[in-house]
Amino acid sequence: MVGDFLQLAGRTILVTGVANRKSVAFHVAQVLEEAGAQVIYSVRSEARRQSCAKLLKDREVYVCDVEYPEQIEQLRGAIAERYETLDGMLHSIAFAEYDENPRPFHGTTKAQFLRAMDISCHSLIGLSEAMKDLLAPQAAVVAVSISTTRMASENYGYMAPIKAALDSSLVFLAKSFSQFSEVRFNGVAPSLLKTSASAGIPGYVDSYLYAEQVIPRKRAVETAEAANVAAFLLSPRSSGINAQNVVVDAGMAINYFDRNLVAKATRSNF
Repeated sequence: MVGDFLQLAGRTILVTGVANRKSVAFHVAQVLEEAGAQVIYSVRSEARRQSCAKLLKDREVYVCDVEYPEQIEQLRGAIAERYETLDGMLHSIAFAEYDENPRPFHGTTKAQFLRAMDISCHSLIGLSEAMKDLLAPQAAVVAVSISTTRMASENYGYMAPIKAALDSSLVFLAKSFSQFSEVRFNGVAPSLLKTSASAGIPGYVDSYLYAEQVIPRKRAVETAEAANVAAFLLSPRSSGINAQNVVVDAGMAINYFDRNLVAKATRSNF
């Protein structure tokens, strides 16, 4: 049984970032619940809680907009009233305000970059700080990143450097928390997924279809595949893994020079 292997039965885990049934966070929560974990949910707004009411029926759902430190503290207080400890936390929060016509990277505005950094990266630091006294000594924190932070995808733009900052923050959190605990910080880094959030990225569909050609199996990574890895990283079974980013790309990174793709690209240039 999955629950027997992951050893998550009876553990309490906070899952942030559910927006709908396509969300990575929702898929991770499903695996955790199937394994017997008690999942607490945090969503961005009251409107989001209402829109997810049927999806998260009978679950414990809190509202926390991570742009506001006071809401993070309120979330911490609400959880502390009901639970002595948290055994894990999933950070699956990202935001970017894309223009209808994508700017070149050097045209990224300060306001765009800083707001995306605050919500998508600093929120991990803020939540970790707020929850540090609630996290069990050997708890696990997992953030959802991407596999392509060093690939200059023009349509994804400034979010790739911000995800790279998220990856680096995991390393520094693992180091700073080691002064008083064995809490582990890791990331799961999937390649292109079919989610509602990704649909808002200009040109994403074409990139997704191209990824399917590059992946050796000729089939994109499924959200459930990334969720399974995240659940593993949240479990005691991954106790030896810390400050790592686990790539889930079905081999995409090894196959950019697939001979069929090279032949197709070179023929199109003549």
